[in-house]
Amino acid sequence: MLSHICLGTNDFPRAYAFYTALLGELGLIEKFHDTAKPWAGWMAQQAPRPLFVLTAPHDGLPAAPGNGQMTALLATSRAQVDRCYQAVLALGAVCEGPLGLRPHYHAHYYGAYFRDLDGNKLCVCCHAEE
Repeated sequence: MLSHICLGTNDFPRAYAFYTALLGELGLIEKFHDTAKPWAGWMAQQAPRPLFVLTAPHDGLPAAPGNGQMTALLATSRAQVDRCYQAVLALGAVCEGPLGLRPHYHAHYYGAYFRDLDGNKLCVCCHAEE
């Protein structure tokens, strides 16, 4: 369904460190990284798509998060959700919804919501039964 997800940043080195930690915790590997552009992309080890891309906006204007937009990243276990959430909070993320089950989505939905260093809203979630 998706080719790639692209998030903008106003401080590429800071955001790159943040996403390297988060996406590494999810087992994603770096596909490319070019500080001259600046941009970087990560992918699953077993598939080249979808990509998660981090970049400064192409038009040179400041990056700004949208209202109502969110990127949800899939974890393989609740423990992986926990590790990701703790890692991003330690790196300066802001909580937008603490760790926990959300049975109003479905019986096994476990996730956490946060804003990255540029204000983008993200979620890390697991749909598997514990």
